[in-house]
Amino acid sequence: MIKVVIIGPESTGKSTLCEELAQHYDTIWCPEFAREYLLTYGMDYQYEDMLSIARGQLAMEDEYLALAQHNWQEQPKKATSRPLLFIDTDMHVMKVWSEFVFGKCDPWILNQIVTRTYHLYLLCHTDLPWEKDELREYPDLETREKLFHIYQDILVNQSVPWAPIRGTDEQRLASAVQAVDAYLSKPGG
Repeated sequence: MIKVVIIGPESTGKSTLCEELAQHYDTIWCPEFAREYLLTYGMDYQYEDMLSIARGQLAMEDEYLALAQHNWQEQPKKATSRPLLFIDTDMHVMKVWSEFVFGKCDPWILNQIVTRTYHLYLLCHTDLPWEKDELREYPDLETREKLFHIYQDILVNQSVPWAPIRGTDEQRLASAVQAVDAYLSKPGG
């Protein structure tokens, strides 16, 4: 299973990109569990909620991994040589969010960063216009850019390949497809 994670600050087109990539590669994508959680329990979340959200994200990811594997096996003509899943967030996002808001991160989340494996990261830039959403907290560009640089530093300092994604929706999709295709064309990809 090839797992591609899309990360970046709020309102940078991550969910749209996941959906478009899944459509392009005839597979599925795993949404961000935090949206469902916050819509259910509200925006007055506490530090303890971060662990619940992280556990929910990984449970959802595992469900979508099994579904992507099953769907790939059932396809008469497969779009890729291995099953592929696009994931809208990971534990790096949980770590950044927790540390940014609360100044600390639960050790369980940190352990998941070490033990979970992914194959490619796509980092979305802050160059799309801000879109208001009842769950978004940081409309100012300065904060969004600060968060972008935190994500970029994380990706630079880890071993999984990653690619920057910027521009219009069409440019983002083209860049993402290029990065995914480059990964898939590598031996073992």
